[in-house]
Formats: sequence, C-alpha cells, structure tokens
Amino acid sequence: MVPVGAAESRRTATTVPDPTTTTLAVLLIGPAGAGKTSVARYWADRRRVPTAHISLDDVREWVRSGFADPQSGWNDHSEAQYRLARRTCGFAARNFLANGISCILDDAVFPDRPVVGLGGWKRHVGPGLLPVVLLPGLDVVLERNAERTGNRRLTDEEVARIHGRMAGWYGSGLPIIDNSQLDVPGTARVLDEVLARAIASPPSW
Repeated sequence: MVPVGAAESRRTATTVPDPTTTTLAVLLIGPAGAGKTSVARYWADRRRVPTAHISLDDVREWVRSGFADPQSGWNDHSEAQYRLARRTCGFAARNFLANGISCILDDAVFPDRPVVGLGGWKRHVGPGLLPVVLLPGLDVVLERNAERTGNRRLTDEEVARIHGRMAGWYGSGLPIIDNSQLDVPGTARVLDEVLARAIASPPSW
C-alpha cells in the first residue's frame, strides 16, 4: 500500500506543469536596472527546450540613423519607434511559438499605461503571454544603472521616477519577484517557480 502522503506527492508531480519543458511566452517587466535582460538571457540559455530571448531595447536599437534616444525624453517620435519595436517583437514571438520555440521578452512596462503597455503586448503576442514583474529596491536599480554605458544609462532622477511608477504593479494580481538579494541564477530559479504557478492558474490581466 502506498502511503497517503506519497500518493498525494505523486499526483502533484504529475499534475503540476513543468515550466522548464513547456513551450511558453513570458514577458519580464521591470524598471531600468532590475536585471530583466540578464535574467531573461540566463533563463533562455538553460532551458531544456528551444527558447528565444527578445529584448525590446535591442529591437529599438535596430534603428541607427534617426534613433529616438530615450535619454532625449519621451515624445511622439520615441512613442512611434517604441510601438513599432513592440509590434516587431510580437511578430517574432508568434513565429517562434508557432514553430515550438518558447520566448521570453523584456520591457519596462508601466502599470498606469495599460493600453500602450501590457494590453499592447497581449494584443501582439497573444492571450497565453505570462507577465512577471522584477522589482528590486531603488538602491539596487540605481547601483546597476550606474554600471551601464551609452544610451542604456539613465539619470538617477529618471531611474527613481521609473521605479516609483513600477510600484503600481503591487496589487495588480501579476506575480512580482523582489530580486534585491538574489543573483541571476537565483532569480531564474524563482522565475521558474512563479511560472509553474502561473501555468497551473493563469493570472487574470
């Protein structure tokens, strides 16, 4: 006779989806300096199924002459390039998924702009997209931002403003990972745990 505890454990093991072998579309959200790109690359590199990493910032920088530098502020020109880059990312993600390749996208999506931000990603990638928020403390993102170079580095004031707006994700129902005390491998492990729960019970967004 199998003990009740062992039987329950066996049922759980067979019913809880394994995020490391499931074809997924993940959107990693967070402020500048949250570690989105580093975590996304690490997570994608080590999965047991084919996985692509799509960074919105990388796609935006495909524009060379006439690039709307975020350091110059947000205007109609930068808004148009952002929307174009997001559509391009969504198109790529759908193609990867259609061919059995998972993808993880990263972007600094603001909770107070649902139509432009999260709603746009859902529209371009599909309703199966799983959003996860990386939100370390302000001191952490300021330190990481200071290590950046070129147009990826923002002023401390801009970083603080972005971080403050990201606090709106609390209470949104989306899973939030505070990776202030976690390195990249540790954050990736927590991400897998969060995704296992999200697959089993998708968040309403």
